[in-house]
Amino acid sequence: MRRGKQRVVPIRGADEIALSREAGGLAASVLAMLTPHVQPGVSTDDLDRLCHDFIVNELGCVPTNVGYGGFPKTVCTSVNHVVCHGIPSPGEILRDGDIINVDVAVTTSRGWIGDTSRMYYVGQPGNQAKRLVETTYEALLAGIRAVKPGATLGDVGFAIQSVAQRERFGVVREYCGHGIGTVYHDEPQVLHYGVPGHGLVLEPGMIFTIEPMLNAGKAATRELSDGWTVITNDKSLSAQWEHMVAVTETGYDVLTRWPDGTGPYATI
Repeated sequence: MRRGKQRVVPIRGADEIALSREAGGLAASVLAMLTPHVQPGVSTDDLDRLCHDFIVNELGCVPTNVGYGGFPKTVCTSVNHVVCHGIPSPGEILRDGDIINVDVAVTTSRGWIGDTSRMYYVGQPGNQAKRLVETTYEALLAGIRAVKPGATLGDVGFAIQSVAQRERFGVVREYCGHGIGTVYHDEPQVLHYGVPGHGLVLEPGMIFTIEPMLNAGKAATRELSDGWTVITNDKSLSAQWEHMVAVTETGYDVLTRWPDGTGPYATI
């Protein structure tokens, strides 16, 4: 989500959180389905088609991204130095050593939206690529673990920023996490940097995404002429992970847990 003006933050009851969890779980299942298909020689358009057919035919949901603001595809596929919003293409063929983020959103028959993204290795990644992907995941977890009633969004952003700065990675500032429910991009805006104790105070019932984007080089980005694809200004590698989180009475509840487990990554 690109940063913008802020509005009122919705507070959800238990029934609404359950509907959001259902939507989040369905979105997570798309990425689990996709895992064995992310291989050298596969096009990003192939991955998009797999996701579209799975969402429509297997899940009975609507691909939220199709037509959203004019976006033409089901998922965003962001390869190597693409930060976010990459458009799948039949001419973009994955190669050994690539890293790719796939970002998917689904809308259930009840109108609730699930939104999540995951990083994949294509074959054997280089050491820098692997360190970037693992550090970005660690930053995501640090942000999630900062979520609790009475904490602030500044606490969440600072937790993410601290992990990135330890590894001297750049934190993308132009794009942020967002509230989500029956509206795709709602309040609050969740920045991935911040000052402890500053910003919105978290309350039980808030639902939002945390989706840090870290660059191996500097934080600066630019948007390509297609109006969607965002790349690192210095062509350095970029990585992103995204989960939906609900604020509970005692902490947080991750609504997009992976049905296939976290594999080599730490559990939340």
